[in-house]
Formats: sequence, C-alpha cells, structure tokens
Amino acid sequence: MDTINLSGPPAELIFGDWYPAVRTDTLRKGKTSTTLLLGIPVLLGKKSDGALFAMKDLCPHRGIPLSAGWFDGQTVQCKYHGWKFEPCSGQCTEIPSLTHFDILEPTKIYATSYPCQERDGWAWVFLPEAGAGRANIELPPIPELPKFSEKFRSAHLTADLPCNVDHGIIGLMDPAHGPFVHQAWWWRSQASIHEKTKHFEPIPQGFRMSSHAPSSNSAPYKLLGVYGQAVTTTIDFVLPNRRFETIRAGDKWFSSLTTVTPITPSTCRIDVIAAWNIFYNVPFVTSIATFFGARFVRQDQETMIEQSRGLRSHPALMLIDDADKPAKWYFALKQARLTGTVAHPLSGPVELHWRS
Repeated sequence: MDTINLSGPPAELIFGDWYPAVRTDTLRKGKTSTTLLLGIPVLLGKKSDGALFAMKDLCPHRGIPLSAGWFDGQTVQCKYHGWKFEPCSGQCTEIPSLTHFDILEPTKIYATSYPCQERDGWAWVFLPEAGAGRANIELPPIPELPKFSEKFRSAHLTADLPCNVDHGIIGLMDPAHGPFVHQAWWWRSQASIHEKTKHFEPIPQGFRMSSHAPSSNSAPYKLLGVYGQAVTTTIDFVLPNRRFETIRAGDKWFSSLTTVTPITPSTCRIDVIAAWNIFYNVPFVTSIATFFGARFVRQDQETMIEQSRGLRSHPALMLIDDADKPAKWYFALKQARLTGTVAHPLSGPVELHWRS
C-alpha cells in the first residue's frame, strides 16, 4: 500500500502532445470559438477554405484577447489596434498604425498559433513544450478512434470534472468502482462482485489490458451473445490521457476513445468518442446508446464532484494493490515523460487480481 499526495498542488501538465479542444460541428466559417487547454486560452475557427486553426487567444502587441476582435474568414483582427493575423500560421499581415516613415515589417511578427486538425469530429490541438518556439518539430500522430468497417454509427459525450487531471485519469482506469458508482439494472450491482484476473503488457507510452472475455457481470457485454461469436475486449491506456477500448464479436465491433483533458491545472474535462456496427439496423440505437452513455459519464462526474469536497480537507490518500496498480503505472509513466527518461514500469506481461 502506498500513501500519496494527490490532494496538494495542481497536477503537472504534459505538453508536446495533442488534446481535443472543441467539437468541429460547433465551428462555423467566419466564426470563432474559445476554450482553455492546459490553462492556455485558445481561439479556434474555420477559414473560408475550410482550414481549421488554433491560436493563443492573446494579441502579441498588448495582450488583449483576439476573440474580442473580428474574423472575416481569412484573417483575425485585434480589437485594440486593428492588427491582422493569418490564423493558421499566426503571421501578422497588417499593422494599421504604421506609416511610410516606419521600418517595422509586420510579416516578421507572429501571434502564437498551434497545429490543429480534425479527427473523429474533434478539433485536436498540439500544444508544444514551453520554449519550443516556431521550430518545425516532427509531430506525433493525431489520436484516432479505431474502426473496423466502412459502415458504423458513432456518438460523442463530454463532462467537466472539478479535479486535476491525475484524479480524472486514475478514476478513468480504476476497475473497482463500477459496482458502486455505476449501479444500475443495465450495468451491474454490488451483488455481482466477484474475483477477476486480468493480464497486462507494456506498450509505448502506456500499457494494455490484453484481449480477454469481458466482465460477465456487465449487462451490455451480454447483449453481444446474440451474434453467437466469442466476445473479446482489449483496453489500452496511452499517455498523456487516452483510454482505448475495442470489443469484438466476429465481424461485429464497438470501440471507444476516452480522454481526460486538463482545462486548468486543477480542472479537467472527460470526452468520449464511440463507434460501432453492432445492432446497426436497430431503430434508435444511437439515441439509446447516447442516453445510457450519458448516464454512465454523469455518474462519474457526480462522484468526482463529491470527491472534490473531501479533497478540500487535504487528506492523505492511498493506492493499494492490485486494483490500483494501473494508477501506479500511470504516475510512473508520467514521471518518466516529464523527466525525459525512457523507463517503463512494466518490464513484461503482468497478471493482476481484484474483485469488482
């Protein structure tokens, strides 16, 4: 058993990676949207040609939010002095106050811009390490939800959490809270708790719960038995914040990507992207899945809100074996990432046991 301090200072944040910012269906040509990512104010939009952009929502001249100004589909203009910027590159294109006596070249000035790409209905933004400047670094792949057929349905869910990203992530990977937080006739109950054995293996920047038969006390998994095929599930956790789950039953499948994104050093947001071809022709299946999925996420959200009240008293917290071993692996992986080392907490396959 380990005693740890998770209730103290806000969590350290991992830069140099992609984070989901806003749903792309909320972006309109000629309009902008704002959000916070890792404590950074971000301005997002879609140019007239459809290109997405993300900028730090601060004018480099006097620091006023660029969102207070105007966007005409091509350039972002600051409200304070009218400076204009090409939003994808951040390059300044015009400073209205300059005269022919000035030697300043506006195009040598840049507002901070970030790589921004669409995947699975989200605008993903790459936030570089501090001091990276405008260097052309090789970017890691943009996270993408695995899909296994051309025809599928999909849904998105989101919820704000009043806790730092570490609490959000270890809650995400915690296998023991299900019968208590998610009690429901359509999921599981305390009476269904039994011992489980799971096998894990290391993967780059994370770990994998190896392919296995899903929990027999979870009603949704039992539904897949109608296809008459063996049902298997695989779960990956990958830094900085991603949980991938893939469920297969022959050529039928369900996959999800859940992320816990730091909004500020002490708050975060959980987002779920899911896709499936199971029960593809069943009427209203997307609405039904979204309804129950939203209830599931809301239960986690309500629990984190209640936990945040207790954390105000700064209690000493514990991580226990084996159910909390994935949380320990997460902290070890994160520390290695932050310190620039290649250490991995798993040297090979590991077998864990817990009751849930």
